[in-house]
Amino acid sequence: MIRLIWTLSAHTRYYLRRYMPTNRLLDAIRRRRNLKWGIPAMLLAVPYLLIASICTNALDQGAPGWLHLVVLWSVWNAMKFIIMGPVSLILLIRARTQEAIARHRNRRATHDRSQSQAPMTAGAVR
Repeated sequence: MIRLIWTLSAHTRYYLRRYMPTNRLLDAIRRRRNLKWGIPAMLLAVPYLLIASICTNALDQGAPGWLHLVVLWSVWNAMKFIIMGPVSLILLIRARTQEAIARHRNRRATHDRSQSQAPMTAGAVR
């Protein structure tokens, strides 16, 4: 039974990760060259919150109960975009730090190689 639930969960996650537009957009933002778009992507939460507000108002006025699912869906997607902003900022800082360290190491290695290949002249002190 647990194996069946696990398999069903894995297939559902794969399907949602692969075909749902918000998940694809968030995956694209997590790439190194697109991390800069995390903070502006937070603005995409606004339409989802607007949808949730409209549906909540409609539910208060006696709309069908299935609109609760729309509210849940829109709030979930809004939360994903709101959280992605700070996460992308942290990932961008981490990536730029690692790139700066790699550049520094590369410059240092190049400098050390050029120093070791320089010809020694008489009386030159290193």
